[in-house]
Amino acid sequence: MTAHPWRHIAITGASSGLGRALALASAAPGACLYLTGRDAARLDATAAPCRAAGATVATTLLDVRDAPASAAWIAAMPRLDLLLANAGISGGTGTASEPADQVRAIFDTNLLGVLNTALPALDRMQQQTPGPDGLRGRIGVVSSLAAFVASPSAPAYAASKAAVQRWAEATDASSRHHGVRLHAVCPGFVRTPMTDANRFPMPFMLSPEQAAERILRGIAAGRLRIAFPRRTYWLSRLAGALPPQVLAWGAGAVPAKGALAKGTGPGQE
Repeated sequence: MTAHPWRHIAITGASSGLGRALALASAAPGACLYLTGRDAARLDATAAPCRAAGATVATTLLDVRDAPASAAWIAAMPRLDLLLANAGISGGTGTASEPADQVRAIFDTNLLGVLNTALPALDRMQQQTPGPDGLRGRIGVVSSLAAFVASPSAPAYAASKAAVQRWAEATDASSRHHGVRLHAVCPGFVRTPMTDANRFPMPFMLSPEQAAERILRGIAAGRLRIAFPRRTYWLSRLAGALPPQVLAWGAGAVPAKGALAKGTGPGQE
């Protein structure tokens, strides 16, 4: 932490998984951590070791889908040097069509939930005085390597992660002129409660601690896209370049012979 040019750090989804690891990796004497989550007990379990490491910690129960509450959380901080917009959910993987309520829940959290904290933080940071590194603030948007693959097995998750990755990378081009940097964080498989439910091979999986260390190191280095592990990243880019029909076949989502084809269903022309 002493090598990082930030002291006031806000982390969403800090009660477990990658968010908890980011909080623990950021905790040090002189650090001020603003941690949110939706489970009070788990959030307190993250805060305790952070305080033991010498950090000042403020916890807030927050659902990032609540835009006014998210903006109020950002506004209450005396200063904000780094926001890690980490909160996210997944509906799992499969070949069946996603229920509409699941699709909406994933987009509400993974896309709108990110914007509900990142946009107020961006406005707030632009009004701050620059820090020791000459920047007014940094925003790390946690996406995924799934952003590079239109996966039929997790369409809403992949699409929501692609949206925030593209938004962060495109917005950085203008925000850096105002002294604020954005970083698109795209991890591969990380051992968390979210990936525990997966029932397929997850190559080159990292621990949350390993992932948090790579993320903070990448942000400190000023990298716009922090994608890792490198081998999984390039596999994702390769898969993303394949025709959609090939991805659908590989995911087992191709309709059986004789099933309705596109354009032949009721009410379609």
